Amino acid sequence: MALTEETVQDKIEVVGDYKAVQVRTATVIKKDGTEISRNFSRKVLHPSTKTSGSWADTDISSESAEVQSICNVVWSNAVKTAYQTMVDAQEM
Repeated sequence: MALTEETVQDKIEVVGDYKAVQVRTATVIKKDGTEISRNFSRKVLHPSTKTSGSWADTDISSESAEVQSICNVVWSNAVKTAYQTMVDAQEM
């Protein structure tokens, strides 16, 4: 009776005009190779981060290579600028 736990990113989606990247992670528990439990967590990554009034690219260095590749493709300078403009407009 061996229990194992596996964590996999089972869904990566690019959503909306500002190319938010949603990452769903599944934690799978197996007993003797048969799945007995599956739980999900989700996070959303935006192209830029504002700290103390200054904009910077979102740090994706801790993300998987696949997520980094997707972010690097969809987060063009135009997308980042549009996202920053939208957030700044909402703060006024």
